[in-house]
Amino acid sequence: MYDLSVIVTICAFLFTIGFIFWRPHVNEAIPASIGAIVVLLSGTVSLNDLNQILDTISGAAITIMATIVMAIVLESFGFFYWAAELLTRKAKGSGIRLFWLTNLFCFLMTLFVNNDGSILITTPILLLLLRNMGLKNHQKIPYLMSGALIATASSAPIGVSNIVNLIALKIVHMDLYMHTAMMFIPASLGLLLLTLLLFLTFYRVLPKKLPHIQQWSVQPGNHPLKGAQLDANRVSIMRKILFFVLGVRISLFVASYIGFPISLTAVIGSVIMLVWRWYDLKIPPNDMLKKTPWHIFAFAFSMYVIIFGLNKIGLTEWLITSLQPLISGSLLHVSVFMGLLLTILSNLFNNHPALMVGTMALTNMGLDPLQLKIAYLASVIGSDIGSLLLPIGTLATLMWIHIIRKGGIKFDWSQYLKVTIIVIPITVLFTLIILSYWVMWLF
Repeated sequence: MYDLSVIVTICAFLFTIGFIFWRPHVNEAIPASIGAIVVLLSGTVSLNDLNQILDTISGAAITIMATIVMAIVLESFGFFYWAAELLTRKAKGSGIRLFWLTNLFCFLMTLFVNNDGSILITTPILLLLLRNMGLKNHQKIPYLMSGALIATASSAPIGVSNIVNLIALKIVHMDLYMHTAMMFIPASLGLLLLTLLLFLTFYRVLPKKLPHIQQWSVQPGNHPLKGAQLDANRVSIMRKILFFVLGVRISLFVASYIGFPISLTAVIGSVIMLVWRWYDLKIPPNDMLKKTPWHIFAFAFSMYVIIFGLNKIGLTEWLITSLQPLISGSLLHVSVFMGLLLTILSNLFNNHPALMVGTMALTNMGLDPLQLKIAYLASVIGSDIGSLLLPIGTLATLMWIHIIRKGGIKFDWSQYLKVTIIVIPITVLFTLIILSYWVMWLF
């Protein structure tokens, strides 16, 4: 017999997921918060447990906040307009060329910043670019959606591109350099396949010839640099900003290597950028309170509370019991089963808590060192790529939907699923198989 708290916790989880699916237009933070409150009231998760949850996710939350700050600062300096104009010129009037350029741009931005930062930077740029071109709503979707999927999935090749990967790395005692050596090639090949599948899916909708843009509105009217002064200085400004962001990016690797808190490194970088903006543009930092999507953090914290409750009533033990017979064979079995499991869990729980639970389960299975590493990497593939099957699978996707709706794009879950139900399972399975053979070749 199950006691009342177990039943209530399971029902709270089912309510949260069911309501999100039933009413996808409702802010996801609302049902998740209600579910978390119910789990707390049931007694499955105590107030003391909240401290442990906060300790687990605080680093990730702080790093994401720092990324949001950097994205807002980039917007203030005119980076979005500059990048949109640059992409337009490079496309040379071809909608096909623009598709490949936008996906390459989103891939590079994720490596340059991280998946959440990439979404926050690239989505407004694409919205601006497509709005200036005067494309119809259905013509904008291929660029916006493929860019979002590639930007989010591009966090797989290197661990520092997704903060939850960094948290899980500590649990399995694996450094960033080993992660990159074992993951970069398989994940990059998977991304190439994903881009090709997206291209084939959207080919009929993509405009073959883009409208000619007579003149770009380079910067909003309140920008302190005007006209020729802006034209003369913006390349220099963008170059300095991008070099600084690259420096912050490299410092994250250095911080990880020397054991310095990555979140603190990101905060220092974002504070410097805020001061820089305040000095150059005379814009105080109080706009951060208004522009930060706080509901995303409420959703993430609430889902952690729910998954923590499920963990306390035996989820991890059940996973260990269920998985041990399945991954006791070859590295191929380990890779495929762990990747598919994390794909399912990520789309149910959101990829942050799913990867944490999966990683904790791995450390208690008695796997040999190589099996543990490939099981973890397969989990990352399921968490970073497989999670894209549903919009609630990642925080980045939730932020993307928030941004495009705010930008006036009509978009619903059915449009999303028509694409992802085809491209994501194929990509995940392909990447998992390549991962197993690549690691076998390396070792």
